[in-house]
Amino acid sequence: MLNHQTLETLRRLKLTGMADGLEQQLAQPSTHEELGFEERIALLVDREATYRNNNKIERLLKAAKLKLQAQPQYIDYRHPRGLKQSQFADLLSSHWIHQHHNVLITSPTGCGKTYLGCVLATQACRHGLSVRYFRTSRLLEALSIAHGDGRFSKLIQQLAKTDLLVLDDWGLEKMTLGQRNDLLEIMEDRHGSRSTLITSQPPINQ
Repeated sequence: MLNHQTLETLRRLKLTGMADGLEQQLAQPSTHEELGFEERIALLVDREATYRNNNKIERLLKAAKLKLQAQPQYIDYRHPRGLKQSQFADLLSSHWIHQHHNVLITSPTGCGKTYLGCVLATQACRHGLSVRYFRTSRLLEALSIAHGDGRFSKLIQQLAKTDLLVLDDWGLEKMTLGQRNDLLEIMEDRHGSRSTLITSQPPINQ
């Protein structure tokens, strides 16, 4: 009866990870009977921390709205596209985002630019960083609509606070003066304080 009340209290306090851990300990007494009180409490606290961290990652991934579910273990480094595993491993650490650096991935169509961008964005979410993904044309469209319905300032502020902004398929179409001004405002807000990842077919000199 006491254990049941404890479980109910933990769930009411939204300590779901601890409640699940306690249920496991109660269901497998032989596994935990040799552990002391402090060790069992430590297991429950660790279970709660893991539960909350996993939930945070799920929320960040949902908010990012990535085009692809991309995982680093599925990257093919044998593909002849000039991707260096050691260099990309450094990017996977997300240190460049903490340092407010930017990444530009360029290659002809079909070389996996979007996949690589989504891998880095997924890793950023796993490291607790906020991410937003846009095809560049869709972002420009959203900015245009925001101008019309009065949400432009709010959208710009949201993008300014995002740790990593992913702009996919940059430069496929020529931009109007208004679109260039909108992107300039976004980049000005993010310069030196946030990171941007751009994928593009045109080479850097264009």
